[in-house]
Amino acid sequence: MVNQKKNKQFGFIGYIAETIDIVGVALLSYLIHFLYLNNMDFTREYSLSILVCSLLILVIFPNFGIYQSWRGRSKLERARSITMAWFTVVTLLIIISTLFKLTTAYSRVWYFSWAIASNIFLIAYRNILDVVLNSMRKAGWNQKKIVIFGAGELGKTVENKLSKEEWIGFDVKAFFDDSSEKIDTTVNGKKVYDPKEINDYIENNNIVELWIALPLRNEPRVKELLHELRHLTVSIKYIPDIFAFNLLNQRVSEIAGIPILQLNGTPIQGVNRIVKEIEDKILSFIILISISPIMALIAIAIKLESRGPILFKQRRHGWNGEEINVYKFRSMHVHQEEDGQCTQATKNDSRITKVGKFIRRTSLDELPQFFNVLQGRMSIVGPRPHAIAHNEEYKDRVNYYMQRHKVKPGITGWAQINGLRGETDTLEKMSKRVEYDLYYIENWSLWLDIRIIFITIFKGFTNENAY
Repeated sequence: MVNQKKNKQFGFIGYIAETIDIVGVALLSYLIHFLYLNNMDFTREYSLSILVCSLLILVIFPNFGIYQSWRGRSKLERARSITMAWFTVVTLLIIISTLFKLTTAYSRVWYFSWAIASNIFLIAYRNILDVVLNSMRKAGWNQKKIVIFGAGELGKTVENKLSKEEWIGFDVKAFFDDSSEKIDTTVNGKKVYDPKEINDYIENNNIVELWIALPLRNEPRVKELLHELRHLTVSIKYIPDIFAFNLLNQRVSEIAGIPILQLNGTPIQGVNRIVKEIEDKILSFIILISISPIMALIAIAIKLESRGPILFKQRRHGWNGEEINVYKFRSMHVHQEEDGQCTQATKNDSRITKVGKFIRRTSLDELPQFFNVLQGRMSIVGPRPHAIAHNEEYKDRVNYYMQRHKVKPGITGWAQINGLRGETDTLEKMSKRVEYDLYYIENWSLWLDIRIIFITIFKGFTNENAY
């Protein structure tokens, strides 16, 4: 009950703070706009709009979880929630204003500048508050005292992660475990207690949360434990052993009221996928127009030096493992590979032409892949597409190798700008490349794409491993 009262208090304080922010931005936008026009008539309609907006915030924002605790949770997800909540408020305000014929009574420039500035300010205000709260937590303030049931590997992992991230503000005070061998010992410096002592310990040490960290196979014990602790008023959380899976973008969602634990995924879904598609189409079109003279010169040089086609087409795996044709400028003399084989280029490879050596060294051989991007088969940024023969070779030798195909392959990628390009003649090199590819898939953002593109432009075209 104490925690619920605190949450309500913080929610009310949050509402007051958000409302003051938005009213302040509205007045500031008004002053800037009307001072510029030398018109200071603050009419009744402006006051009414701000008042209605404040009431809508009270009704709408709690439904988007704005006032819930975001301790340790994704700040990007919170920014999305704030944006969606504020967009809903603004939309409803427009509808109300239209119904009461108030839209002609105030400046649309003021209205939209207020709407945009408020959204930016709400997100910035929360981030500034985070910095203050994080500093307080590192100093030992605003800490949540918790205990962990389960002193095994899962419990140790959870405690390790919490202790390393002090800014989150979770202070693990003790462990509880059924194993008699662990009782009265210490785990990560925290004492392990007998489960019989759990009720007294929680009541006497101001513990606010109990985290159950038991493997998934211990479901009967979890049910039994919940029954034993049914009289406790502290929050109880279950930590599933998803660390053991080591897959992509693990998160809990809900479908038709059913909790779903997603074991692998990527942020490039829904709206994000559309954003990335737009990014790819616009940039690839602009780039192709810009580089068309260079591509024409390369095509002529290839044709003059050796017989054969200008473009080299290779079957590779694309999005969801589907086979696609990937285009490159031909950099080798025409030769025949044995069925099912794909011999990677090596240093001083005799198959490489003089023009081919230059365009491979400078990555100019990859330029035709912008046509792949326009076709929707590739992306500008993503894991580099490997030959099908290489996928067959490594999919059982490198953990989660085929997870690379959860997104479209790219012309450049996180692995490439970190020096992991060229020949992968050892298992270690391929494993490292896959590790970087999976990091990109799990942590994708538009900003990360832009960062990779800029780094590629300034230092990613040439590399000692490109031959």
